[in-house]
Amino acid sequence: MIKTQLKALAILSVGILFASCKKDNTEPAQSRTISIENVLDSKPLVESGTYKGAGTPPVIFPGQSVSFTFSASKNQRLTFASMYGWSNDLFFAPSNPGIRLYNDDGTPITGDVSAQVKLWDNGTRVNQVPGKAVTHPGTAESSPKNIKEVAGTDDYGNSYLPASQLMKVSLVYNGNSTFTATIMNNSGGTANETPFSPGVWAISYAAGTNLLLPEPVYSAGKPTANGLTELSEAGNNAVLSTYLTAQTGIFTPLSPVLVVVYKGAQSPLFKTGEIDRGEGLKDLAQKGNADILATSLKNKVGVKSIYVLKAATTNVLLPRINGADGGKVSQVLNIEPGDRIAIATMYGFSNDWFFASTGYDIDGAQTGDVSATIGLFDNGTAVNQFPGAGITQFNLAGTPLNESKPIEAVPNPNSFTTLPALSKIIKVTLQ
Repeated sequence: MIKTQLKALAILSVGILFASCKKDNTEPAQSRTISIENVLDSKPLVESGTYKGAGTPPVIFPGQSVSFTFSASKNQRLTFASMYGWSNDLFFAPSNPGIRLYNDDGTPITGDVSAQVKLWDNGTRVNQVPGKAVTHPGTAESSPKNIKEVAGTDDYGNSYLPASQLMKVSLVYNGNSTFTATIMNNSGGTANETPFSPGVWAISYAAGTNLLLPEPVYSAGKPTANGLTELSEAGNNAVLSTYLTAQTGIFTPLSPVLVVVYKGAQSPLFKTGEIDRGEGLKDLAQKGNADILATSLKNKVGVKSIYVLKAATTNVLLPRINGADGGKVSQVLNIEPGDRIAIATMYGFSNDWFFASTGYDIDGAQTGDVSATIGLFDNGTAVNQFPGAGITQFNLAGTPLNESKPIEAVPNPNSFTTLPALSKIIKVTLQ
């Protein structure tokens, strides 16, 4: 009996010694901290542009019209401005925040929207009797006034018809969140006949029901700014256009970030060229919901740990706004030799675009900035629209229109816009 016990103890000792040797020869796991930041220097206007007449000079004479096309989501508005040419400093523009484009039920508004257009006094020149005989630039106001609506008469007793009788504005819906606006000069033969100057137009991003820049062209009751004087006094839209262009670009939050540590030869999330696997990536790409995919991955071979990282208070990672830092999330990871790290997060103001680590994902042994591994992909499950201006974009209160296409990288430029370099949108570091 004792002999048998000694033999068993000897075998156990050898096993323990073997295990100890094996452990000593294996690199230990290391802690790594992954951080994902939204570093986008965001802009408040999704689109802006200019328009002008076809002749020389490029004004819009009575009987002529000009058109331009734009994209917009439900809560966005269209604003624009043109000089009342035969005045000293008057301009046409919609009441702020601009012309409504959709009804409450999401149906597009089309047809005549002229009633929303008003006539405004820039407040920088003494108003003469409007007409062809007006001298430009005229007499400067001794003390510039705030911008004021001209409703029937101006401060000098000059009379004006309602703006809607001089300027006809109509909308045509082209489908897929795009509109064409047409501005017609209807002033011919009226007491306020006038050409219209070249103009500017703009569409602001909307966060919920709030526009990021609700008064991009002018603010009633406040002094003129940003080149509006050049437009309203001389019909020169260049300065105001330069200002609006500087305010136009990309704005998007990033959804809660999915982080997966795994061992294996392929990413557990997706592969370009294949149809969405139905494991939850669609929910992340369309709605920013990473939880479904996280649950699906729990029992996948090779997956070791899964995290869904949400920003404090906001959940989403907001971009940089007016110089303030964008959102950032971090997570400590337990990394063993050979481990890979996959991440995915939604381009929030899109139909189904998502950022994700590319190729063979992120080597867990790397340190420093690994943003170069990140790509932008189209999940292929929803019809695309202008990013940040789509009526069916989930995060803009829409319902995505389903489609079924292979997952592919989003080209840049794409059919809607030109994006900044991805490293200027999302930054990923591993320390």
